Amino acid sequence: MMTPLAINWSHVWMVTGLGFCMVIALLVVLIFILKLLGAVVSSAVKAPKAEQPKAAAQAPAAQAAPAAAQASADDDLAAIAMALHLYFNGVHDVEPTEIHIKRVERSGWNSKLYGMNNLHR
Repeated sequence: MMTPLAINWSHVWMVTGLGFCMVIALLVVLIFILKLLGAVVSSAVKAPKAEQPKAAAQAPAAQAAPAAAQASADDDLAAIAMALHLYFNGVHDVEPTEIHIKRVERSGWNSKLYGMNNLHR
């Protein structure tokens, strides 16, 4: 005769709840660690600012933003101009239009005939 297993449901729910709470707690700790690491890395990446003359320090920050945008636009235009120059002056790769197929002899390394499931040799 088969006897059913005696299951103590209070222990089952306690272990389940404890495991769930542990996962949530570790995720919260991981979030705090990642935020702290992000703050440390971002502060380390920032370049130290050199001392600026007083006239430049008193200038509004709104004037510095268009200069940075203009420098970025100039860099983009220079990259596009260089790419066009290289393309039209023939400094790009010439790919052959022929396809060559090389026959390879079958060996144990590249043949499915000698697979691990093939036990009849």
